[in-house]
Amino acid sequence: MALLDKLAPLKARYEELAALMAAGNLSGEKFVKLSKEYSELTPVVEATLAYEKALGEKEDIKTLLDDPEMRDEASAELKVLNEKIPELEQHIRLVLIPKDEADARNAILEIRAGTGGDEAALFAADLFGMYKGYAAGQGWKMELVSVSESDLGGYKEIVAEIRGQNVFEKLKFESGVHRVQRVPRTEAQGRIHTSAATVAVLPEAEDVDIQINDVDLRIDTYRAQGAGGQHVNKTDSAVRITHMPTGVVVEMQEERSQHKNRDKAMKILRTRLYDAERQRKDAERAANRKAQVGSGDRSERIRTYNFPQSRVTDHRINLTLYKLAEVMTGGALPEIVDQLLAEDQAAKLAEMEL
Repeated sequence: MALLDKLAPLKARYEELAALMAAGNLSGEKFVKLSKEYSELTPVVEATLAYEKALGEKEDIKTLLDDPEMRDEASAELKVLNEKIPELEQHIRLVLIPKDEADARNAILEIRAGTGGDEAALFAADLFGMYKGYAAGQGWKMELVSVSESDLGGYKEIVAEIRGQNVFEKLKFESGVHRVQRVPRTEAQGRIHTSAATVAVLPEAEDVDIQINDVDLRIDTYRAQGAGGQHVNKTDSAVRITHMPTGVVVEMQEERSQHKNRDKAMKILRTRLYDAERQRKDAERAANRKAQVGSGDRSERIRTYNFPQSRVTDHRINLTLYKLAEVMTGGALPEIVDQLLAEDQAAKLAEMEL
């Protein structure tokens, strides 16, 4: 009954919230706040009621075991309940896991070539192709925000917005250093090289998340440039926005309109500031956590893509798949994503000690 004892205060709070909202004397803001708490407790209470019902049925059926005429039927029903009750307990634990309010949000995907020169830029392009394929498979929409190409057709940096259902939840564990081992196109001797690219996945900020004061911004405009430094238009349409308190700088030149570049830059700036605040809070919580999937540190090497062996290894969960081609198209990426989510869920369950 220890589990029910721990759930009792949640049931009591649920009933209290129902009574407060039914009274009808709350301000609009207070009502919205209580409604949110009520909706978050609803699945917990529903799961608790189902669990209590099953326990009650079990006690009732046990009384029938002494009846010769009912014993066989009661034993069969008891067997079903003995299998069902642990499943209900596990379901309660799952709905009790604290929800990350950012999980349902769209995301900003940033990929940057790391060590390895041209080969790293080509790998960055491969990673972008992987996420593009994965997004398509999920039914998400991907839109380029900015791109800086390398001489051989790779990406020094590429930023995209991904919109859809639970985008951040599925992609949040992709942040970190991705390492590739393969023979570069430019390698005449057939030697395997190692290079890397950094991925950052940021939950897209909403206007209410981060308040940015105009006095904290320095906005510079300049002429957009293409490959080799040539000017791609004759007006100062490119925008550089510096957030003075934090030093965060965002540059945007993809659009021909200065106004559109500024809007895009502000969206990225707001998202990066929101992400920085989330990371700060996560770091505080992580100090008390017993286990977690990775550290959240974007300098951490999280995954290796070995082309000669057609092998992909995620170092945080010791998962190795020998289907690199399928992963790189995005088709097999769900196998890794699902394992990461399951591991994170297991770590949170272990912390709850229910």
